[in-house]
Amino acid sequence: MRRLRACLGAAAAVGLTATGTAALVAGNASGAPGALSNRWYAAAPYLMPLDNNPPDAAAIMDASGLKAFQLAFILAPNGGGCSPTWGGTAPVSSDSAVQSVISTIRAKGGDVSVSIGGYGGTKLGQACSDAASTAAAYQQVVTEYGLRAIDFDLEEPEYENTTAVRNEIGAAKILQQNNPGLYVSVTTAGTADGTGWFGKQMLLEAKSQGFTPNNFSIMPFDGGFSGAASQTAALTNFNAILQSTFGWDQATAYAHEGFSGMNGRSDSGEYFSQADFQTVLDYATGHNMDRFTFWALNRDRQCTPADNGGRTSGTCSSVAQNAWDFAKYSVKFAGATPPSSTPTPTPTPTPPGTGCKAPWSPTAVYTGGDEASYNHHNWKAKWWTQNEVPTGAEWGPWQDEGTC
Repeated sequence: MRRLRACLGAAAAVGLTATGTAALVAGNASGAPGALSNRWYAAAPYLMPLDNNPPDAAAIMDASGLKAFQLAFILAPNGGGCSPTWGGTAPVSSDSAVQSVISTIRAKGGDVSVSIGGYGGTKLGQACSDAASTAAAYQQVVTEYGLRAIDFDLEEPEYENTTAVRNEIGAAKILQQNNPGLYVSVTTAGTADGTGWFGKQMLLEAKSQGFTPNNFSIMPFDGGFSGAASQTAALTNFNAILQSTFGWDQATAYAHEGFSGMNGRSDSGEYFSQADFQTVLDYATGHNMDRFTFWALNRDRQCTPADNGGRTSGTCSSVAQNAWDFAKYSVKFAGATPPSSTPTPTPTPTPPGTGCKAPWSPTAVYTGGDEASYNHHNWKAKWWTQNEVPTGAEWGPWQDEGTC
C-alpha cells in the first residue's frame, strides 16, 4: 500500500526452526485468545496503529461488527539493519504502543494480522542477507505478538529487486513451515491485465520455490481504474494468470486469489464508492475468492467537507459516508452481519452550471483549454495530451476544476 496509503545466515536458519515451531504456543501463553477463523483474517482491513490519526479499534468493532485488523507496516530500520520495526522507526523488540492496541482488540474477542512491506521504505527483504535471516526477523514479529496471520505486501520499490523478492518469498515459505496453521497472504500491485511484469515475476519466484500462500491478492487501483467493473475485470484476468503460472484450474485459482481495494478517493484520483465495494464483494463471494480487504480503516470516515476539496487523504475517504461504512463489507465477507446504522448521507447537490463535461477518452486528442470529465471531476488540459489519465498531478497535463 502506498505511503499516502501509509504516511502523509545458517545460524539464523537453525535458530528459527526451534523458535518458529513454538511461536503460536508462545502466543497463547501470553494470554492471546483463541484464533479466529481464517475467513476473518482474510477479511481484515488495513489499520495503521501509529500513523494517519489512528481510529479507536474498539469503537470500530462496536459500530461495524469487525473482529480482525491488518496492522501496517513492518519495515527495516531507517538507519539500516535486519531487525523489524514499525514504519522504520519503532523497534518491535521494545514496542508497547502497538501491543496495547492488540490487547484491546483481543480483549473484545478479535485478533490481528500484521502486514510487512507496503509502498516505499526499506523492506527487510532488501536489508537482510538471505531468506533465512529475513524469516528470522519476521519470526520476531510472529512471536512477539502471538500472530496467527501475516501479510507480505510486495510492491515498489522492493518488487523490482529480484534478490529482495527471493528473500521475501523464501521467508514466507519458512514462516509457513515453522508456524503450523499460520495464515499467509501475499499482496501486490494490480493492473487492468491482472498484475504487471514485476507481479508476474514474483509469482514465478513463488512457483520456483514451491511456495503456495493462502492467497495472492492484487490491488486494482492507482492504475487507471474506474469503478467496480474495471476491478472485477482485473480480478478475472489475474485468475487467468494464476491458472497459467501454477497449472491450477479456475476454481483452484479463485480459492487462492484475493482483492485489496482502496475506499473512497485513491492516490491517483479514482473514486470507489460503497456501491463499488458491494459489487466487488458479490464477485468475490460468487467466485469463492479467499480474501477481501481494503486500505484503510484510517480512511473509513468522512472528510470535512465530504469531498475534501478533491484531494486524497490518509485519514478520511473524500466521499460521503457514515463512519466505518467500508468496514462493514469486510464483516459481510467474513460471513457476519454488521449492525444496522443510519443511512449514508446524501452528497451535496451539484450547483447549476457546473455539470460534468464530456467524459475523458483515452483515444481523444486534447489541446490546451479543452475540457473533459473523469471520476466525477471536470478537468482542463494544460497542453496537448492523449491517453494520459487526469490525476491533478502538478507535473501532469490536467488541471482539476472540481467536482461535477
